[in-house]
Amino acid sequence: MARPSRPPRPFFDDKNRAFWLLQSAGWMGYFLLRSLGGVANNMGLLFIVPTALATATGYSLTLLMGAMFRRLMTTKPFWTWTVSIALLLVASAAFSTIEVWAHATFYRPGTRPEGAQFLGAILLDFAVLAAWSALYYAINFFLKLEQQTDQLQRLEGQASAAQLAMLRYQLNPHFLFNTLNSISTLVLLKQTERANFMLSRLSGFLRYTLINEPTAQVTLEQEVETLKLYLEIEKMRFEDRLRAHFDIEPATAGVRLPSLLLQPLVENAIKYAVTPQEQGADIAVTARLIGDRVQIGVTDTGPGLNEVQPRDTSSTGVGLANIRDRLVQAYGTRQSFEAQPGVTGGFAVTIEVPFETEPKELA
Repeated sequence: MARPSRPPRPFFDDKNRAFWLLQSAGWMGYFLLRSLGGVANNMGLLFIVPTALATATGYSLTLLMGAMFRRLMTTKPFWTWTVSIALLLVASAAFSTIEVWAHATFYRPGTRPEGAQFLGAILLDFAVLAAWSALYYAINFFLKLEQQTDQLQRLEGQASAAQLAMLRYQLNPHFLFNTLNSISTLVLLKQTERANFMLSRLSGFLRYTLINEPTAQVTLEQEVETLKLYLEIEKMRFEDRLRAHFDIEPATAGVRLPSLLLQPLVENAIKYAVTPQEQGADIAVTARLIGDRVQIGVTDTGPGLNEVQPRDTSSTGVGLANIRDRLVQAYGTRQSFEAQPGVTGGFAVTIEVPFETEPKELA
């Protein structure tokens, strides 16, 4: 069985290896071009000897220049430019001196250059070293910029994850207080079966909220099962006053949502629809597949928005504004959120998200 091929590593993932590859390939190309140019101009094969010596000189000089440039990149721009240009001039003069001497010694043994004649090749050598220096600085500044960009993206991802965690963990303390108070009351009344039932449901619900990462996604089916756990706990308090209904299309069961996205909506409905009414209220959770989007609705038969005491969209531990923020964090502009009076009264919240079934981290 063939092993799966590994994805290729980025060329500059190992900067040291990349430098030596580029350094060797560049000067090898210089040597070949200069040699071929000499042979093409009928200078004979002997021209290769001074060319090889000049190539070795340039190779060595650029190694020294690279070591100096690495130090200069950490200094102020004025000193980086000033010292780099000075080094470039000195290196070009040294390069030209050695190249002229090698050319005279191996190719024209009868001539002996003197004084300024040693700078006869300085223009060509300056151009070569200047191009090498520009490429060296360009690659290093590009890598530095890329590193800073990656670091910024990681920081933004961490900030986004932290914000999602903060939003997810804003569980309404009133829910915990009321539930524990109800369990305590049942224990005092010696209704141990009901107390154990309520305690087991609370344990399951809290286990779900703590195990799932706040930046992870769950399926709609998992989210509905968690809602049922939550509603079973609340139904122990409200009994027949709380009437929950679920109408989830099977095709939508696998769509992925931020965990605990719907629980605050149901909690909001209990607070404003069930609690203030003696007869209680119905709460319906629906999900429909519409094209490539999933429409999720949470509606109730409570007072709605037309009563003297309007619904506060942020007074619960996790308010409606919180849900909007989490949807924006997860989907950007690909989602929609509407909170409005229901068609037959009460209050309705409608969410639309893309139909995505692949698990992913929200960041």
